[in-house]
Amino acid sequence: MDGTADRLNRSSEISVRQPEFVDTEKLGISRTRKLKSTPVSVFHSVFLGENMSSDISLDINIKEPRWDQSTFIGRASHFFTVTDPRNILLSNEQLEKARKIVHDYREGIVASGLTEDDLWRAKYIYDSAFHPDTGEKMVLIGRMSAQVPMNMTITGCMMTFYRTTPAVVFWQWINQSFNAIVNYTNRSGDAPITVSQLGTAYVSATTGAVATALGLNALTKHVSPLIGRFVPFAAVAAANCINIPLMRQRELKYGIPITDENGNRLGESSKAAQQAIVQVVISRILMAAPGMAIPPFIMNSLEKKAFLKRFPWMSAPIQVGLVGFCLVFATPLCCALFPQKSSMSVTRLEPELQAKIQEIKPELKCVYFNKGL
Repeated sequence: MDGTADRLNRSSEISVRQPEFVDTEKLGISRTRKLKSTPVSVFHSVFLGENMSSDISLDINIKEPRWDQSTFIGRASHFFTVTDPRNILLSNEQLEKARKIVHDYREGIVASGLTEDDLWRAKYIYDSAFHPDTGEKMVLIGRMSAQVPMNMTITGCMMTFYRTTPAVVFWQWINQSFNAIVNYTNRSGDAPITVSQLGTAYVSATTGAVATALGLNALTKHVSPLIGRFVPFAAVAAANCINIPLMRQRELKYGIPITDENGNRLGESSKAAQQAIVQVVISRILMAAPGMAIPPFIMNSLEKKAFLKRFPWMSAPIQVGLVGFCLVFATPLCCALFPQKSSMSVTRLEPELQAKIQEIKPELKCVYFNKGL
């Protein structure tokens, strides 16, 4: 039974203001143990079947990520949770339960036995399925939790079927169609993407990706087959360089909100938008890099072995699996490369904004903005 008490000590990360003592004789343990991180309410609710009010604080800011976003580790922990593919397997009942927990907590209502871990889990489930601005349930394949399974399938097929023109056109079209769905699903409620913007970006990115892939395929016909395997990656990189700026052209034209360290809005800056878009493009390209750069070496070696010569149909599943393994880590880690709340020096802003800030906050040296994803 000592093992049971040890598990109780490790089962929660909740900080409790006044440590509680639990009489472990009720569990058949002959001594009293201090449960530093397990509230008595959870102990009674889970093990003794008693319904007691939760000791959870009402001051937890669930509008912000759980982890410190000023560090790479904190950002990575946040995005590993946001992109968790298991969230797409949750039922509507589970999603609605998470939504109710989050909405109730915002109203100051806490369910009996609710722990801090339960609250954060519900918050991330809610965020994974419901639009942050409209509150509407998002299309399944457009959610962040669908990024890994969808991208591993599409990318794996792009890298398997890249030799013929019809295959290149088809899979690049599928990839850009998926990107359009993701962009539309995650559109801002305050500055929504218009149908015209979405259509222009979709057509331009698809055309750019197909043109890059076909052009490079023609150039690599007389070189090593290994080099030809990197053509899909070049096409995806080119499409990102076209797609993202076009999707965010309104920000480039009118600017994005900039604030001081306390979140006080100072104006809109196109310079900040440029930096934000560059960071997002870099993240997206690097996100695709491991899954599209490592598997070609492995597949080039495997295709020389007797196994794939005997079972050539296994090439696509193996490629998809390799890409998926890379994306599970690359997606959250590359999202975490730059802080979501990015910053830039006041001296790099537009002259009129510098003058405005100099008048109202002459001591300010740095401004902040949301870079997007």
